[in-house]
Amino acid sequence: MENRRTGTQGPGQGKKRRIMTTYITTPIYYVNALPHLGHAYTTIVTDTYSRFRRLCGDNVRFQTGTDEHGEKIAQAAEAEGVTPREYADRISEEFRRTWPLLAVEPDHFIRTTDPVHVRTVQDILRRVHDQGDIYFSEYTGLYCQGCERFLTEKELVDGKCPDHLQPPREISEQNYFFRMSRYQEWLIDHIKENPEFITPERYRNEVLSFLGEPLEDLCISRPKARLTWGIPLPFDDNFVTYVWFDALINYLTGIGYPDDPDFSRYWKAAEHVIAKDILKPHAIYWPTMLKAMGLQPYRRLHVHGYWNVEETKMSKSIGNVVRPGELVERYGADTVRYFVLREMSFGLDASFSADAVTERRNSDLANDLGNLFARSLTMIGKYAGGKVPEPDHMILTGADRELIGAVEEMTARYQEYMNDFQFHRALREIWKIISMMNRFIVTNAPWELAKSPGHYSRLMTVLYFLAESLRFIALVLQPVMPAAAAKMAAALGLAGEMEAATLSTAGKWGMLRPGTVISQGEQLFPRLDKVKKVEPPRPQKQGGGKKKTPAPGEGLISFDQFGRIDLRVAEVTAAEKIVGSEKLLKLTVKAPEERTIVAGIAKHYAPEELVGRLVLIVANLQPARIMGVTSQGMVLAARDTDENGNEQLVLASVAARVGPGGKVS
Repeated sequence: MENRRTGTQGPGQGKKRRIMTTYITTPIYYVNALPHLGHAYTTIVTDTYSRFRRLCGDNVRFQTGTDEHGEKIAQAAEAEGVTPREYADRISEEFRRTWPLLAVEPDHFIRTTDPVHVRTVQDILRRVHDQGDIYFSEYTGLYCQGCERFLTEKELVDGKCPDHLQPPREISEQNYFFRMSRYQEWLIDHIKENPEFITPERYRNEVLSFLGEPLEDLCISRPKARLTWGIPLPFDDNFVTYVWFDALINYLTGIGYPDDPDFSRYWKAAEHVIAKDILKPHAIYWPTMLKAMGLQPYRRLHVHGYWNVEETKMSKSIGNVVRPGELVERYGADTVRYFVLREMSFGLDASFSADAVTERRNSDLANDLGNLFARSLTMIGKYAGGKVPEPDHMILTGADRELIGAVEEMTARYQEYMNDFQFHRALREIWKIISMMNRFIVTNAPWELAKSPGHYSRLMTVLYFLAESLRFIALVLQPVMPAAAAKMAAALGLAGEMEAATLSTAGKWGMLRPGTVISQGEQLFPRLDKVKKVEPPRPQKQGGGKKKTPAPGEGLISFDQFGRIDLRVAEVTAAEKIVGSEKLLKLTVKAPEERTIVAGIAKHYAPEELVGRLVLIVANLQPARIMGVTSQGMVLAARDTDENGNEQLVLASVAARVGPGGKVS
């Protein structure tokens, strides 16, 4: 594809890029509960990263699955009156059905009850046992049934497990132990020598702090007298394998360890995504197990925080668990994906609320992205005959070059942030360009350029810049919101090209071909209304007969009365026609809170002219229902007539930039 700004080939077209390999995994989810928001976040993150690496041109393997052995599974099955296998089959299928709802597309879904996995676990156990790294002993320790592991005194908070808030019980029994302590110093050195081994850094420091104390050996069995639902030890049939020694090996089984070509291809590039509650098994148990097996450890471990619901930790006991299917039904997959990636700073805790999702949907997606997309394509259709116009590079302005530079800088920063799992920052960079484009429209006013034939070249250049910027946005949004990005690409006439595009082949300015046919496309993100009760307006008393002409001085109001009128500066963030009305527009404004206002200005202003304008509103009018839309204020306009005697409405505004919500006095 030719670069039309420089006349050169796009990157990657001459020199062949070396294909990199990515192997990215979620933890395998324990089937003692149905999928919830925490599971969804981890999986969306992993899917987004896998899509991003494909966008970079990598050979990618993305794996998820379910962890199906252990005490809690046996107890849950018994409570439902079914066998553990029947219970595991049902819950595992719930996870498998959930991921397509969220546009998650793993390459492999593994189950720890798969026969191949069972054989692999037993082969590894036998080999590690035969080399002397597994021994038999009696042990007394503090056992947390929720964690299904022994805890140290140091891990307890007020004598309780910090995750399950229950005191562990002391257990004495004979079991098999893995000599984890043998590899403690090696693990400390490896973490210190490889700063990216555990990210973010706070969790790396947490693991090193834990390793500052002598590391105990790991109990890797459970007696069948206590538990039968597990993989039998290959060297002692009286015991089953501890669930973590079983589950962690899925990362090897899923790529054909030890002999499949996929194992040699992918393992060296392995990256795991987990929540912070399973840091210790992944950062300590798993690397030492791999060392004992003679394998190099994974490349990176990415650790994220918890989702709180309305500022409270999600918990089945208090009934605030959020189910992914319900979220998708209410908001759509792209909105859910965008919200969780934008709202959580990876590694820290974040809060979920229905209002927060609605606000992100309406502000970021409907107002910013959706409105920019719709108005840009509308103007291309109206002024350029529905085709991408040819820009005139001889008349580029400083603002044009600034936009080109900003888009290319965004693409570079986007790659850096996405690679470092700073998804919220990557999205922030994209939205800077969206805001810049909305200002670009207001500054260049295509509707004004269209009035003069002498401005035709400038008009076509402005419209090309809008189309090309939208192409970039669709490109970099593919990993985050695949459905919305696909709609954007289709409307820009790039459906087939965008599916095959990579950042190396399509990540330079000027690659959108003039003459490409565009279509208006469907609305990307219709606004969502918050569920809110609005009192109906009180009916006004109607007087009969002719209107009385006021006498001089009649109808004057006092300063006190005027002071009760809340006049504010408001920024129009979205505008659309109201179906069934020729006069009314539905405006979304910030003043500084977001509100909807119905204005009778459709005959005087096109919706695309209004976005970004500062207007004056009356903010304390009683809400009124107009044509099915609740109007929460009034826009001020001056009434006049033109030279032909036709009525004109001119919106009241301010002479200088004032922040939304500024008071008029």
